[in-house]
Amino acid sequence: MLKLPDNLPILPEIIDGLPNISGWETEVLSVVNHDAPVFLAKTNLSLEDINAGFAIALHMHQPTIPAGYDGGLISNLQYMFEHQGEGDNHNAGPFAYCYSRIGDFIPELVSQGCNPRVMLDYSGNLFWGLRQMGRSDIIDNLKRITCDPTYQPYVEWLGTMWSHAVIPSTPIADIKLQILAWQQHFAAIFGWEALARVKGFSPPEMHLPNHPDTLFAFVKALKECGYRWLLVQEHTVETINGQPLSYKHLPHRLIARNSQGETISITALIKTQGSDTKLVAQMQPYYEAKTLSKQQLGAALVPSIVSQIGDGENGGVMMNEFPSAFKQAWWDMVNHGGGKTGVVGFCGTEYLELITDAGCKPKDYPTCQPIGQHYIWERVAPENIQPEAVENAILELKQTNPHFHLDGASWTNHISWVKGYENVLSPMYELSSLFHDKVDKLLINSTTAESITKQASYRQLLLHNLLLQTSCFRYWGQGTWTDYAREIYQRGENSLQGTL
Repeated sequence: MLKLPDNLPILPEIIDGLPNISGWETEVLSVVNHDAPVFLAKTNLSLEDINAGFAIALHMHQPTIPAGYDGGLISNLQYMFEHQGEGDNHNAGPFAYCYSRIGDFIPELVSQGCNPRVMLDYSGNLFWGLRQMGRSDIIDNLKRITCDPTYQPYVEWLGTMWSHAVIPSTPIADIKLQILAWQQHFAAIFGWEALARVKGFSPPEMHLPNHPDTLFAFVKALKECGYRWLLVQEHTVETINGQPLSYKHLPHRLIARNSQGETISITALIKTQGSDTKLVAQMQPYYEAKTLSKQQLGAALVPSIVSQIGDGENGGVMMNEFPSAFKQAWWDMVNHGGGKTGVVGFCGTEYLELITDAGCKPKDYPTCQPIGQHYIWERVAPENIQPEAVENAILELKQTNPHFHLDGASWTNHISWVKGYENVLSPMYELSSLFHDKVDKLLINSTTAESITKQASYRQLLLHNLLLQTSCFRYWGQGTWTDYAREIYQRGENSLQGTL
């Protein structure tokens, strides 16, 4: 039974015009760090009746840009509405509808006797932007399927980085700040109980770090922030021996080993195939699951699971074909087993809790590590894992293996998030360094830490630091978007002049 700590405050969503991303870190961590089952008491699924299943997630994001009145920070979605003649900005209305429509689809399907499932991943920028635009209608529609107990078995929220920062190139010191900022902002919108149910994590762009120390810091931060599992793209991981995965329709244990020889692990659900919104838009995971059957996992026989995520608003197929394909799949399941037997939909946490209840343990899961790490570990003796030995192995690999890099890997591997973006990355790392130089000494004293993180000047600093890490400033190439990044850096640097 999920039990919240006593005397939790009601959080304001907006403070002085800014999103609530800091100040209640202690309360957030007290809420998310629990082992109570989230779905087990509410699920209407029984594993013995199920051959295979699938879990789909919709990823939604709009960046924050300095392009409003007098250069104010606004959502790119607002800019699209205000500049309909530019590029594909005519899609602003359809995009806004896409952010809301799942709040209509789930109640409709449930009322029809279907047994739908969906996982949702919305960036913090998007939440804030919708509120800035006065689109409470969208947020209220999402609240309905999040906070009404009627719909809780059918919907799962996934945590993410607040400003859609790709993790491999995010300063290590900011990874946990991004994770916590999203959790606090989510709690301010949907409430503490809803936050307590967020146990899965969706990395922006499915971008997984493969540098040993970055990966270790990432997994450590996830676990410290109460997450039990994350979604990973199958081509961003390998077996411990460096081979492609053999059991991609089973949960894995992602192993993170740092340059000090410390090891930590977390459960991973494997997102199959590459970047293609049609996979979710046309409900391909359901039809793939129909070709699968149960597999042995430890002492139990468990349903195979097809895990998939796609942009929930991008592209004509997602905008136009998803509604009918989504509904048709659930209607089809009702006609073949009542939606609860044979092939079914799962939420990720629901599936993991069900197989745990059946006797599976994480130690039973096949193991994996980020792509390319086997090259490092085959050059470093287990008894000699230390920073110098790991760094030497990395330098040697960079000189001798043209395919080796530590930029991480994502579902958009044709795009580099590093090469050619020194004019964004250098200011990004510089602002992060300046931010931590200013605040870290003050935050060491735990008795005053939260009084500092509640201050408006701290929130301004943190906001600009996190915003500069938004992936969009490196996705769209040089020009307007890198100019946006430069402007955010300048404002962040100016904010440093204030007192804390």
